Amino acid sequence: MLPGLAKTIGDTLAELASRPGNAREMQDLRDALLAYQKNSSAWVQGTLRAWSKTAPPPATTSTPALSDLGKMELVGNEAVEDRILASRLALRLLDFASWELNDLRLRIQSLEGLPELSRQDIFRPEVIAQDLVEQWKRAPLPQSVWLLVQDIVHKGMAAQMLEIYHATNEFLISNGVMAEIDLRPLVRRTPSAVNTGRPASPPDSVENPAEKTDANAGMASSPNALGTRNISGAEGGTSTTAVAGSGEPGPGQTPARSWWSGNAAQDDARMQTATTPLARVRMRAQGVMGRLKQLLTSRVEGFDAAKIQQASPRLEQAISRLQQRAEEEESAERSGPAEEFDLAHAQTQVDQAMQGLRQRTSVLKQAASTSAEKATIEIVALMFQSILAEDRIPPQIRVWFARLQMPVLRVAIAEPEFFGSLQHPARQLIDRMGSCALGFDVTVAGNVLESEIRRVVQVIEQYPETGRRVFQLVYEEFDKFLSRFFAEQGSVARAVSLAQQLEQKETMTIQYTIEMRTMLNDMSVRDEIREFLFRIWAEVLALTAMKNGPQHAQTLLLKQAAADLVWSASAKPNRIDRTRVIAALPRQLQLLRQGMTLLGLDLPAQDAQLKIISDTLADAFMSKTAVIPLEKIEAMARRLTNLEDYLSEQDVGDFPLDADSLVTMIGIDAANIEVIGDGGSQPTDAMCAWARELQPGSWYNLDHNGKVSHVQFAWCSERKQLHLFAAADGRSFLIQMRRLAAYLQAGLLVPTEEETLTVRATRDALAKLDANPERLLG
Repeated sequence: MLPGLAKTIGDTLAELASRPGNAREMQDLRDALLAYQKNSSAWVQGTLRAWSKTAPPPATTSTPALSDLGKMELVGNEAVEDRILASRLALRLLDFASWELNDLRLRIQSLEGLPELSRQDIFRPEVIAQDLVEQWKRAPLPQSVWLLVQDIVHKGMAAQMLEIYHATNEFLISNGVMAEIDLRPLVRRTPSAVNTGRPASPPDSVENPAEKTDANAGMASSPNALGTRNISGAEGGTSTTAVAGSGEPGPGQTPARSWWSGNAAQDDARMQTATTPLARVRMRAQGVMGRLKQLLTSRVEGFDAAKIQQASPRLEQAISRLQQRAEEEESAERSGPAEEFDLAHAQTQVDQAMQGLRQRTSVLKQAASTSAEKATIEIVALMFQSILAEDRIPPQIRVWFARLQMPVLRVAIAEPEFFGSLQHPARQLIDRMGSCALGFDVTVAGNVLESEIRRVVQVIEQYPETGRRVFQLVYEEFDKFLSRFFAEQGSVARAVSLAQQLEQKETMTIQYTIEMRTMLNDMSVRDEIREFLFRIWAEVLALTAMKNGPQHAQTLLLKQAAADLVWSASAKPNRIDRTRVIAALPRQLQLLRQGMTLLGLDLPAQDAQLKIISDTLADAFMSKTAVIPLEKIEAMARRLTNLEDYLSEQDVGDFPLDADSLVTMIGIDAANIEVIGDGGSQPTDAMCAWARELQPGSWYNLDHNGKVSHVQFAWCSERKQLHLFAAADGRSFLIQMRRLAAYLQAGLLVPTEEETLTVRATRDALAKLDANPERLLG
């Protein structure tokens, strides 16, 4: 496993190093490749040795003595960052293979008679991840190289560990170890759970585990998730359902400990990664998926989430007939007279779609040949019933969601992974469309979004045999559509244009400043001239280049003015040179004033700058310092002319946003654009990562200056530095990435929906199956 991953990493780095780019970036990539080629074998061998060590006995859970406090020490930033990297990898492994890992954990516990796995057990994802990261550091390999290939490591390890967990489960089953997992005997109640001295909890006070899942349950499927419900009140009349759901102790209980509680990955993940609401939401969502997977494996004979399946011939024929009938009905509707949009008519269509969904489900279950097929049909149907009942999605869009039942059913039967992975493209597509359609107003955006959703559904229906590939394709197309759609809507389009120009101008200002510092590094230039060029003239050049282009005559003239100013301000012992300076001075000062006017400086500020420059030029006539050779001035002029060829593409970081100067600099009315330049605390790296993951089209509640606005994330700049949020009243909020992360961290920007559409639909389906379990296979 590891040698193959190491080769993939090496190939990836080699491919990155061969790409064209600026000199600095290419050199960094080459250094990364050389470092990896030199030390990768040490990383592989060190990791294999670490994995081969015998796991120590389970750690005791006694309370540490007070004397241990004297052994506490500070943890360095690098160690914390390594723990973050390991936690991210562990979470990815859990997200991808939690169901197989949970089954394997139960079988090993049963085989070895353990209450729980050792915290250092090699099967634990956090142990695997920690060893990988630690040995990477000891190889030694730079952390920056890990970040370059982090996605490759995550994907490769997740796929390999899923296969390993599945193969190990198969091996244990073949040797008679827990062929069928019954969770109820494994539930461990605390002594107080059977104490008859406490009264029974009223049924109404019991929280339904299907409606709330603890973050711990999200990390992996807790065995309590199914077993406790059946024994509620069995002894002493005390309910234990709270163990499965809320994570809070019920009456007469002490807090229950799941297999995950107390292990290192939870501590690390909760402290470093799960501190973001996004991570907590993902864990809760994974908890729902884990419960669904556990339900299917424990109650459905022949269900295997790791194997590709084929629908039985009878079921395949039934699906084809139903899809053909739907296409014929759609063709008949298109050939009929066009109807104007009417909300009541659209709602009638939704009601008809709901009725048709139930009828199709009944037909399909009759055609199903196995329990797995019946269970899959029922769960998909319950999910789509929940989606169709979501009244926050306009009815004319919900009708198109209903058409996805058959394609999704095909995928769910063929790939049971659909029930266990949040990353399945069918789920991602439905979630993406749902997040955009929530709160969607047809009077604002017309039929554009509805037409795109209709196109997506029709493309999927045209290629029923392609499975997940067509979902992946249209998901990527829909994502590209959204990046354009929200940025082209009325006032938002004007705000996006402004933001794009603003980012371009500020980025070029920083880059021009860096380049001019480099050019003047070995020249004897007065501090006053340096200050003027770096603070004012670099911005003038950036603004002119943005408006007119870097090779426009006006831009070139102002670039030449910078070189002329450096020469004029240098020592002039030669009478001829002094004469040239005096003759060119009026024209030079006029150009400088023209540039400052473009920048929006008022006349007093311009006069003050020109006086400083005039005094500096006068001092240059009396200066006895070394003369700057004319060859250097000419080389500087040539470099300025083609300055854009030397600019680095590295991240320039945040730049100052000044709302008052937007109109002056860009020339666009910014009355409806509010710039958020401050607010919130210094964001953590986890919050910055969350800010970079926001998707256009998602909805948020923004609390700015005490006023809460319902906004939609409409656009982010190419460099991810500027983000634009649009409100329904036409206002737009422009916010930088770090300020956005600070608002997320402070709770000033909160997602409207914490659960995606398919996770909420899955939760609703589980609640119905909890209340009526017979319908799963009925």
